[in-house]
Amino acid sequence: MPEPLNIVFAGTPDFAAASLQALLDSPHRVIAVYTQPDRPAGRGRKLTPSPVKRLALEHGIEVRQPLSLRDADAQAELAALKPDLMVVVAYGLLLPKAVLETPRLGCINVHASLLPRWRGAAPIHRAVLAGDTETGVTIMQMDEGLDTGDMLLKARCTIGEQESSGELHDRLAVIGARALSECLAAIGDGSITPEPQDDSLASYAHKLEKQEGELDWRQPAAALARKVRGLSPWPVAFTRLGQDNLRVWSAIALDKPAEALPGTIIGADKDGIQVACGEGVLSLTQVQLPGGKALDAAATLNARRDTFAIGTRLGSA
Repeated sequence: MPEPLNIVFAGTPDFAAASLQALLDSPHRVIAVYTQPDRPAGRGRKLTPSPVKRLALEHGIEVRQPLSLRDADAQAELAALKPDLMVVVAYGLLLPKAVLETPRLGCINVHASLLPRWRGAAPIHRAVLAGDTETGVTIMQMDEGLDTGDMLLKARCTIGEQESSGELHDRLAVIGARALSECLAAIGDGSITPEPQDDSLASYAHKLEKQEGELDWRQPAAALARKVRGLSPWPVAFTRLGQDNLRVWSAIALDKPAEALPGTIIGADKDGIQVACGEGVLSLTQVQLPGGKALDAAATLNARRDTFAIGTRLGSA
């Protein structure tokens, strides 16, 4: 049986907390946790600890929250821990060369894509937006590049036809935690064979911007449905409704002719608000009016049927 490793964990959101829990359930020792500084959240803008910090404190693990790891003092504090390995999952800070070289076994990363596809900040969303049918998690040996290190292990999964980024995120968090445990076992018994990435196959998952969420009704309904799924639960797709923004939380592409100008409401019932697109029809199944809650089509029409009358045009054009 290989000796347990002394591990420093670095991560911030819920996705990372799943991997931290896997380490806590393993024979290995988590000797410190690094996470982003507490951020304001909620209506009161109260400073709120990250999910990783909350989990670490529940287990009595030391938590460190430096603003940067480029600082010499922060690097010295990490080195003093004498870690065997650093596990990084959606941490949010760049690791300079000095940090990458500190642990005896280096730093490994749990990345939510099948590298080299979707390197970067938003791999889950970009996979859904692009219409990918498969994704997964890659455990990677970190280097100084952006998600360019050698691959240690891949775990694959299909993307459901109606699956949102939020739903896929939750599945990949579990898959990533399981893959991390499997990878650590293979590191321990020496059965890992690092595989270099093929840079010619790389694509970049740019950070999401709120303005990406606006629906262009001239596009095909299938593309707009992917956008709605890809931007749920953040930043959420939207369209103009008069002077307001109507947020679209879920929608389904219908294979039927539009027979109206793009953005025109051509039908509305309990199953959805049907909008003509450049190709096909998009049925809005859950929407949110300004100042209100996200409601399904039936509840929305019960409250504001006149707002969604047939012939109403949505969009900026």
